[in-house]
Amino acid sequence: MSILLKPIVTEKMTGQGEKLNRYGFIVAKNANKIQIKKAVEELYGVTVKSVNTMRCPGKEKIRYTRSGMVKGRTASVKKAIVTLAEGNTIDFYSNI
Repeated sequence: MSILLKPIVTEKMTGQGEKLNRYGFIVAKNANKIQIKKAVEELYGVTVKSVNTMRCPGKEKIRYTRSGMVKGRTASVKKAIVTLAEGNTIDFYSNI
């Protein structure tokens, strides 16, 4: 099973990448900080300074349709914010 599922590419994370050298990833729910650090270092060839994780619960969504109200729930995810050492960067757009 893969530890890193996908990078978080938003305006906020792009700004943190440029100013604070931090990058965000959506990771497997059972991954710990040590596994995340190893996966980022192997995949991107950088030195990781620190890893912060957070669990984000899914939100309830309601749609009003012709047949009535439809209730559902989005999936819960685990996010990791990875701070890199000085001089290291990750370019998510290089292989497009």
